[in-house]
Amino acid sequence: MKFKLTTLLALCLALALGGLDAVTPAEAATAKKASAKRKGVPAKKASQAEPQDSDNLLLQSSAVVVQDQTSGEVLFEKNSDAVLPIASITKLMTAMVVLDAQLSLQETLSIGQEDVDTLKGTRSRLKVGAQLSREDMLLLALMASENRAASALSRHYPGGAAAFIEAMNRKAADIGLKDTHFSDPTGLTAANVSSARDLTRMVAAAAHYPLIRELSTTGERTVWVGGRPISFHNTNTLVRSPASGWEIAVSKTGYIREAGKCLVMQAWLNNKPVVIVLLDSWGRLTRIGDANRIKRWIENAAGHGVRPSAALGRGAPG
Repeated sequence: MKFKLTTLLALCLALALGGLDAVTPAEAATAKKASAKRKGVPAKKASQAEPQDSDNLLLQSSAVVVQDQTSGEVLFEKNSDAVLPIASITKLMTAMVVLDAQLSLQETLSIGQEDVDTLKGTRSRLKVGAQLSREDMLLLALMASENRAASALSRHYPGGAAAFIEAMNRKAADIGLKDTHFSDPTGLTAANVSSARDLTRMVAAAAHYPLIRELSTTGERTVWVGGRPISFHNTNTLVRSPASGWEIAVSKTGYIREAGKCLVMQAWLNNKPVVIVLLDSWGRLTRIGDANRIKRWIENAAGHGVRPSAALGRGAPG
């Protein structure tokens, strides 16, 4: 009896000091719901996160820059200086180098065995021997991200593919890209690298070329290849969908395993040109979701009469 009394006293002391849980998990959950009800907050929403604040725009892409081109102000950045593979974003530089050379856009180019992807094994509807004009090769490289078309463009450059890659890196230096290097015209190699901050400059430079604006934002096009029509579509679903609400001036997607899914655009938001760079997204629709989140934030900021930068803030590194 003495032992039981001592034990009982010890248990009471422990409860008084909080040493033991006073309620079971089920009882705690019930109490939490009751508390939420008393405060006028629906119990279902009591555990939900509060709306994102200006420094916590939850983008899933690993590296991001959003820049107002009118003012040059960076509205949002996340890991903006990280040097990453950029996959087919490369093709914007490929197009600029081709157009800088002022070669005939109507000249017929051929797909050769050298244009077949032996690195990643990607497929193509442009068979070896297919012939297209230089302009159509540019169209397919920019709109449909056709790797064989981009490769053929580099081979038909004065001096060949090696001279073309030199011109790509020279162009990068000329427009002030510090973190950017190219090893091929397609982006199939992970050696093609840049930073999100650099790519804002590259997209802005590409926007100065009317043909890049036109071809990169073409939704779909039927091209005659080997005597038969083949329909090609833009790899950016925002460009293809009129219901998306986007006004896009320049667009390019990219993907290889090392780079994740990438997207760069120059778009008009609130009547201003804004460059959006999204690198290393892994979900199938993550880059599109991130772009739409950015669009809503900028438009909501304008609707509340505040500067977009005040609404977006800067994402924490990491």
